[in-house]
Amino acid sequence: MTMTRSSRLVGRIAACLAAALAAGCSAPIAGDDLRDRPHQSNADIDWRDQIIYQIVVDRFENGDPNNDFNVQLSKPGKYHGGDWQGVIDRLDYLEELGVTALWISPVVKNVEEDAGFYSYHGYWTYDFSRTNPHFGDLLKLRELVDVAHERGMLVILDVVTNHVGQLFFYDINGNGEPDEWLSGGGTSHTCVQVCNNPARASECSEDERTYCEKGIEYFERILEWDPEYDPRGIQGWTSVGFSGPADIRFPHWPDKNRTVPPRPPEALGWPADKPWFDDPSWYNRRGRVYLWWHEGDYSREFVRQQEVYGDFPGGLKDLNTDHPDVKDALYQVFAYWLDVADFDGFRIDTLKHMDRPDLDVNDRGFLGDFTTRIRRHAADVGKHNFFIFGEAFDGNDELSGAYTFGGTDADGDFGRMDGTFYFSQKYRVIDEVFKFGGPTRNIECMYHSRMGTSPGIGADWCAANGFPAGPTYYDKPHAMPDEGGTGLPPQQTLVNFIDNHDIPRFLFDKPDPAALRNAIFFLLTWDGIPCLYYGTEQEFEGGTDPKNREDMFLGNPKKGFAPFATDHDTFRYTRDLIALRKQHVALRRGHVDIRWSTVNPRGARDSGIFAFERVHADETLLVVINTADAQDSETCAPAADGGACMTTSFAPGTTLVDVAPGPGNGDTFTVGAGGAVAVTVPPRGGRVLVAQ
Repeated sequence: MTMTRSSRLVGRIAACLAAALAAGCSAPIAGDDLRDRPHQSNADIDWRDQIIYQIVVDRFENGDPNNDFNVQLSKPGKYHGGDWQGVIDRLDYLEELGVTALWISPVVKNVEEDAGFYSYHGYWTYDFSRTNPHFGDLLKLRELVDVAHERGMLVILDVVTNHVGQLFFYDINGNGEPDEWLSGGGTSHTCVQVCNNPARASECSEDERTYCEKGIEYFERILEWDPEYDPRGIQGWTSVGFSGPADIRFPHWPDKNRTVPPRPPEALGWPADKPWFDDPSWYNRRGRVYLWWHEGDYSREFVRQQEVYGDFPGGLKDLNTDHPDVKDALYQVFAYWLDVADFDGFRIDTLKHMDRPDLDVNDRGFLGDFTTRIRRHAADVGKHNFFIFGEAFDGNDELSGAYTFGGTDADGDFGRMDGTFYFSQKYRVIDEVFKFGGPTRNIECMYHSRMGTSPGIGADWCAANGFPAGPTYYDKPHAMPDEGGTGLPPQQTLVNFIDNHDIPRFLFDKPDPAALRNAIFFLLTWDGIPCLYYGTEQEFEGGTDPKNREDMFLGNPKKGFAPFATDHDTFRYTRDLIALRKQHVALRRGHVDIRWSTVNPRGARDSGIFAFERVHADETLLVVINTADAQDSETCAPAADGGACMTTSFAPGTTLVDVAPGPGNGDTFTVGAGGAVAVTVPPRGGRVLVAQ
């Protein structure tokens, strides 16, 4: 890793912070000085070598009690006191685990509270240009990044560009106050003025007609903070009828950070005569998404329109990312954060709620514009290998994959995501296979679907079980490292995970640590970039949000684990697997050659077996996993199916030795004629075999 600053910088930052506190300074610290400091170049990194660790900062460690306001540990929806100093204080722990990249939750100032819930997670933006004071100030953020860099760790910023917090309400009844009331269903502007109006009924789509007909069956709660989606925009109306588009109104509740969004500081460089996030045209103003594709009553197109143009449930206001000024503002604020904090990558939230690359990959949209400009800016400030991945919270691989494809328009070529959070693998592999014992052929099908290659004799099975032919992910780099890109195709840099802050923990509905360790084994031997959610290695088992955002600094009392414990099986196993991945380049960069998968049920000779080679110019490794709960399984077909054993690329007579952590470490297997080898794996076990 190329370093361009010394540890003296950290001392300078700490001294500056101490001076600021001594002076009683509470104003935002200007970013010009930090902007002018050198950036770590990252010229010699490969993102496939990284172990990402996702941190919800508020729940990780409380390192500075001076920023503990509105903290209440007994309430899972409130702030709990974690901050950037806390992350700094626990870098020894993360280094021992083997982490090489930190993904931290959003850093910007948020709406403080809404309906009794607080913005500890960071996704309710109030001010894009200033830090969240619960976590620290700008100098502390830069200190975190610099100290991480000194330890050889990269830092990824969580970026929200789709929406802001609950900043305004729709003044539907025109009285200037945020009201709510009950009304008969089907009374939206689209239903009354269009679908049920003979003069305009031809404008009503079949989906809109279905919605209006269903609406008659129930009372509708009209909430001016969060009204239901109307494709023609939220309309004002009173007892005498509709009055045109509803005005939006920003309250003045400064104690909750719910006011007209403040103008950015001069350091951002935004022109004083240009609008900012108080401009109504910067929002789509169509109301809340009220349906999702899986409900099945509406066309996919109708659902996608809502997903892209609707407010996020909970009153999070959807930004009009097609607006040129919005594009410029979002680019400028996050280029600013890259400059002042020296981040090494961005994770972009809520991808599927922006743009429609699933309709036309050559429509640049917001994300094609944003990612291309950010990469160029990273290169301009001397930062190579800037990694941009995103979250399309959806099991539809074709939809998620569309956000990784580049395109070409009148302005030239453009890129999009270097990778996505691999939700389809989470559902079809981590859950179906490792949690619930499904066929390991799922893994093979998903791999070939991603690459657009044929699984051979399993092709019909894959198609019948819902795996598209592919390629579902892009096979070309968006930019080379010296151009601010990774130089790698998204097919190789998807971010693999077991659990995260939006879904229940693995152990919530599979309370078996051996099964969790089995999934961790897959995560750390498979291709792509592994990402651990904080606390997975401590056997956290919370359910849905906010129960899955436990306090790391309280440990795991149910399991008897002290905070940040390193003396139990799951931590040690994870640490040792990470060390093994670092030791073998083939586990990080080698291509995959699948050698065995099965659809056979429990009790069969090969039940639960999945085997693959990781092939690199320097070495080839054979990985064999058994996902079965209660049986030793073998890489051979049942006798009724001929009993043939797995063939490999190794020469006959080669001795393979198991180097994976665990009781099988040191076991050997001899390759037979034609490269065949029978490898036995204990329940929920895994082997990594190298030629002796």
